[in-house]
Parts: sequence; C-alpha cells; structure tokens
Amino acid sequence: MESLSAPDDRLRIREVESSSTVSSFAEDVRLGLTSSPKLLFPKYFYDELGSLLFEAITALPEYYVTRSEAEVLRLHAGEIAAALGGPLWLLELGSGDGQKTRLLIEALLARQERLEYVPVDISESAIETSSRSLLLSYPDLRITAYVGEYHAALQRVRQERAAPGRTLVLFLGSSLGNLDLEERLALVREVRSLLNPGEGFLLGVDLEKPESVLIPAYDDPLGVTAAFNLNLLVRINRELGGGFDIASFRHRALYNRAAGRIEMHLESRREQTVPIRGLEVEVPFAAGETIHTENSYKFRVEQVRALAAEAGFELRRTWTDSQGWFASNLLVAA
Repeated sequence: MESLSAPDDRLRIREVESSSTVSSFAEDVRLGLTSSPKLLFPKYFYDELGSLLFEAITALPEYYVTRSEAEVLRLHAGEIAAALGGPLWLLELGSGDGQKTRLLIEALLARQERLEYVPVDISESAIETSSRSLLLSYPDLRITAYVGEYHAALQRVRQERAAPGRTLVLFLGSSLGNLDLEERLALVREVRSLLNPGEGFLLGVDLEKPESVLIPAYDDPLGVTAAFNLNLLVRINRELGGGFDIASFRHRALYNRAAGRIEMHLESRREQTVPIRGLEVEVPFAAGETIHTENSYKFRVEQVRALAAEAGFELRRTWTDSQGWFASNLLVAA
C-alpha cells in the first residue's frame, strides 16, 4: 500500500509489513505465553494507544531519557550535521513523534537547500502525524515514510534508494537497549550493509547510572508506564479474543545488576487461567508469576566502541548531556 497524502506530493507513505501481521502477532503471543518463563515481545507495545502512552512517558519528570538526549541534540546538532560533510539525507529507525529529529532537520537545512527524510516506524498513525507536522514546518523537506519493522523496511530502502547525497541513519532514544547482544550486532550490521564507506549512523544509548535514578524512570508514581505495559494485555484481549482481567496483573520494574539492565514484567496477582479464544489456548498463571515484557540495557561508551568495530564502523565522536546520562554516538562506515 502506498499513499500520496501531502498537498504538494512531498509525502509518500509505504506499507512494508506483510499481510500476515495479525497472525505474526498471534504466533508470537502463543510462543511467548507458552514458554517458561513467559514473555511478550516489546515491539508489540506500539499500537495506537501504546504509542500515545509512550509519548506521555517521555513527558514524565522521572523519565530522564528524552530530556537528556534532547539536551545533547540542542547543544550539538550543528556539529552532528557537519561531521560527515554533505549534502546528507536522513533515514530514521523508530521515528515516533519526530520532536528530537526536528533539531537535526533544522541543522541540516541550515547547511543545504533541501532535505530528504525517510522515517521508519511500526505505528502508521504516529508516522503520518509526525510527517504531516514536519512538512508544515519545513517547506524544503520531502518525506518518504515506511510503516513496518526495521528489517523489512531496510530491505525496501536498499532496493529503492534514490535520495541524493550521503546517508545519515538515526537510531535515537534508547531503543538499542531493548535488544540483546546478538540482536544489537545484527541490527548494526544491517545498517552497515546499507551504507557506503564514510556514511554515518547516529546511535543513541542510555548510559549506566544509579538504580535510584533508573527505577522511577520505569515505574513512575502516576502509573503511566504501568498502563503502557498493561496495554499489551489489552491488545491481546482486543485482537486475539483474550480474557485477561487487567486488574489481576500489575506492572513491575526491577534492575538486574548482573545483566546491566532494567527489566519490565507483568505479574499475576493470583493463581488464574486466562483463555485466548483466537489462539484456542488457556494460559495458566501461578500467583506471583510474571510475563517478561522488556529489557532496557544501560551502556558504557567502551561497549558502543566495541559494537561499532565488530559491525564494520568506527566510533568517530560521542556527545553527552551535562549529567553524563545519555550518549549520542556517531558511527562512520569503515
């Protein structure tokens, strides 16, 4: 599916997910809830409601990540825009609402007459809303957006790449931390395969910090993060005929010091059995049993440097916020 939806044809939105999206969700839910221990994949957080809840999380005072990264980009967007020479075009993985990206778009448009921006996101509503807003703000911007998962979208971009200039890929926020070591390496290698030598990958990572800062960021007193986590069960109920009693589960966030990560879980408040009609299964839970829904790894810059080298990049430059809580890292294809 493709739609031309801007008045002057500056916006193209391309659907790259397969027609088996629903069954893929169903099979992943079946796999996760019949595993031991139980798990659900965090990519399924971002239905329309989940995307809105995550935007609300980024505005919470306890959630430092967005503010820290925004500080980095406010202070250093000009340096980032100039670091590879030019002109550039932007490809962004997990674009979300595009607010932080604006800082880089403005810095690039200060250096070049026009800019091609290629956002990728799993949420069609988020990508369309942010794209329309950006086009209203920047008349010299063109957008070709891809709705789907990173792997499929990168394959399409590789096939269709037509934008002039050098490529700068953006992976903002702390999404790298949601991946385990093998997944991280696979993603960074896949980005590297898209790039020519000298092209760049701006990679955001959340740095190691005290548990007293981390836990409130993932278990806020307003309960917004809890709602975000519990919405996974709401989605199963809606899309797969699940029978989850949402009040019978609670959100838990804990710091796994040995693994260097925050973990999010959904904990069953009592012994119960949950039917999922669309899967024709019944899922038993013991009291206190959890569904592991997300990891958020925290990094040292040395780990980023090692990851870059293993994937065929050089870590050219690292910028941090004033507290040293977040790092934006420019990886350059070797």
